Amino acid sequence: MEKKSPLVKFRQLLADPGFIMALGIWDPYTARVAEALGVECVHLGGYQLGIGTVISEPLMTLTELAHACRYITNAVQIPVFVDAGAGFGEPLHVMRTVKELERTGIAGLHIEDQIFPKRVHYHKGIEHVVSRQEMVDKIKAAVAARTDPNFVIMGRTDAMATSGFAEGIERANLYLEAGAEMVMIFPNTVEEARLAPREIKGPISFVNSEGNRSKRPLFSVKEFEDMGYKMCTYPTALLCPVTQEMKRVITNLKTLGVSGLPQDKMILWRKECEDLIGLDEYYRIEKETVER
Repeated sequence: MEKKSPLVKFRQLLADPGFIMALGIWDPYTARVAEALGVECVHLGGYQLGIGTVISEPLMTLTELAHACRYITNAVQIPVFVDAGAGFGEPLHVMRTVKELERTGIAGLHIEDQIFPKRVHYHKGIEHVVSRQEMVDKIKAAVAARTDPNFVIMGRTDAMATSGFAEGIERANLYLEAGAEMVMIFPNTVEEARLAPREIKGPISFVNSEGNRSKRPLFSVKEFEDMGYKMCTYPTALLCPVTQEMKRVITNLKTLGVSGLPQDKMILWRKECEDLIGLDEYYRIEKETVER
């Protein structure tokens, strides 16, 4: 039986009636853990990659993003969907962004209608949205640049936060008309979130960010399905708890002189880590060659 590529797998997820839970990851290991637990699609967001590299998304370069994408797609067989920010420039720059990222093996990407260079103040909710026409031109350029028709282009609009719900709806539909196959939106309230799928003429992606300071509403998978959303990304669901657990262990070492971690469980947990990277297979190959 022929193995499906991640691009084909994502296309199938998009075509099937189910909801796509795109868990936010930031490196090959977090992607591999997600895959091992049955997650069907992961999302490399600018927020978590910026945190994970200690750079911050607005300062990230296309080369750095492409480098991260290659390592992650080499580590998993499931689709990796990627945040390409504002596309790293004008339409011509967006075309190169699509070409470079498509070559890394990702299943698709989204670009947003914010200014480039993006400002770090976007983390504080201060966003600067470009004109409709500028973003439409970027979407058309992105679609024209892809070489595999299975590669998915998503348009993201931040206009609901800056210019109101109606503007966000209009932009979402314009981006779909320009060739985007999905749109990502940021409704301000529960009411807006429920209304959006009735007014947007295509598949919609949401961002469930528990740590979002704007108190944007959060929903369960069933609620998303009931409302008519197709996909959701989760940028902070792993990142923030992992950081807190690291802080807990480090604090134990500093204050108590011990990690507080149970050795019997740690032996099992370490074996899990080794299994996730396929260490037993490496042992086998060495045993048959250099360790005979």
